[in-house]
Amino acid sequence: MNEERRFVSDWVEERADAFFGYAKSVWEYAELGCSEFRSSKLMVEVLRENGFEVREGVAGMPTAFVAVWGSGNPAIAFSCEYDALPGLSPDAAESTGPAGPGHGCGHNLLGVGSVMAAIAAGEWLKLKGIPGKLVVFGTPAEELCIGKPFMAREGLFDGMDAILDWHPWIRNSADYDTCNAYFNIKYHFHGRNAHGNSPWMGRSALDGAVLMGHAIEMLREHIPPGNPGAANTINYTFSDVGPCYPSVVPDHSTLWAVGRITESETMEGIMARVHRCAEGASIATGTSWEMEFKTASHEKIPNRALSTVLYRNFLEIGGPDFTREDQDLARAIQKRMNVPQTGLDNSIPPLREGASILTDNSEYSWFAPFAMIWVATAPEGFGWHNREIAECTRSSIGRKAMTTAAKVLAASCVELFRKPELLSEAKRELAERLAGRTYKSLIPDETPVPVAINT
Repeated sequence: MNEERRFVSDWVEERADAFFGYAKSVWEYAELGCSEFRSSKLMVEVLRENGFEVREGVAGMPTAFVAVWGSGNPAIAFSCEYDALPGLSPDAAESTGPAGPGHGCGHNLLGVGSVMAAIAAGEWLKLKGIPGKLVVFGTPAEELCIGKPFMAREGLFDGMDAILDWHPWIRNSADYDTCNAYFNIKYHFHGRNAHGNSPWMGRSALDGAVLMGHAIEMLREHIPPGNPGAANTINYTFSDVGPCYPSVVPDHSTLWAVGRITESETMEGIMARVHRCAEGASIATGTSWEMEFKTASHEKIPNRALSTVLYRNFLEIGGPDFTREDQDLARAIQKRMNVPQTGLDNSIPPLREGASILTDNSEYSWFAPFAMIWVATAPEGFGWHNREIAECTRSSIGRKAMTTAAKVLAASCVELFRKPELLSEAKRELAERLAGRTYKSLIPDETPVPVAINT
């Protein structure tokens, strides 16, 4: 390793126990999106203790923050997430009640790892007397794509020269990938109650919602398919129906729809057609409807130049150094899930272009060159967003993944400070890929932040 890689790697390794302690605290808090009060407070406290100035409650979200160290240019940012998922506590089997939230996506590691990387990079810059700015964006509710789109709408990502990120995953990679744009909207139907013996006296809001669902099914055939790695999809559920007695015609019902579409321009047209599905269903059933717009995010703009920097540092530092005990735990989980017992994959495949699962970090990529790494944190074979992932993220497997990510991000950051020509190349590529397009929020101006979405 060169000098800066060695410095940040040693710094991270020496403090791994303390920071993994923070990650385990966030794991225990297991707070849902926009309710991550203790988790965000912990991140803020750690950043302030290490010289960052922090603004809390930004963009109308109590658990969002922007932390800044230094001043001037370049300005390089790190992304921090800390929300959990409902019903994924791995301790649920030991409880007689319903399963509580759990970190089945590893955001307890993600947030702390990014904070650790930012602090480590700052220590190097301070040691060498190098000017510039480090920023940490604390972004709530990634699982519903809420935090970053609303922060972007407020212009909080302006002025960055590069933004770095990571995510726990089943393998290591640093691909320059894209992801689909996304919308999240609730359609509320209103009707009139009646006795089931004389349903003609009522107007079923559920009929309106179900008919809208049928209309969406018809619409599916007539939207562009996207590509196999990032197909265009629309999903929906009936999240609220009532009164919920079969002998009462329901006077209210909600269809909750989300869509993942390759390009935001295409998505805007599809959203308009989904609105018309609601309008038509309302007319046909004699009900009324209203739309509650939750959030929307853009497609991700890939950046090969910046991804190459992350990839190079990933190769030099190496993947997580898993022990036999780590592999034994991974294989035991695979055995329990009845999948091949292959253990943890520690390889780092060649850099490539691709498409990834949807995430709202795509908003960053419209403001500055953006790149991320994926770090092996669990074995493959049983997907993601489950209790087994939550089990891995509080184990030594998670500790090694988090510290690896912190080393790679910090080393990449200081390399960008040391070689400003890398930032210039990444910015040229971003301009070419945007081809004159500029960021415009997909969220209507009058839409409030859905801070109570998980209450």
